[in-house]
Amino acid sequence: MGGVPVKHHTKSKVGRRRSHLAKKPLKLSACPNCKAPILSHKACKQCGHYGGKTVR
Repeated sequence: MGGVPVKHHTKSKVGRRRSHLAKKPLKLSACPNCKAPILSHKACKQCGHYGGKTVR
């Protein structure tokens, strides 16, 4: 048989647990080569630069 919850969890306790589940805003920065907005640790979609080199 499956487990059964021992006690009821209040809305505030559930809400506190779920407080970290909200989506975070994207951390965009400017490409040093073409100044297009890029995500951190990703190659630029416009010019293909990453880490000072053309990777694609």
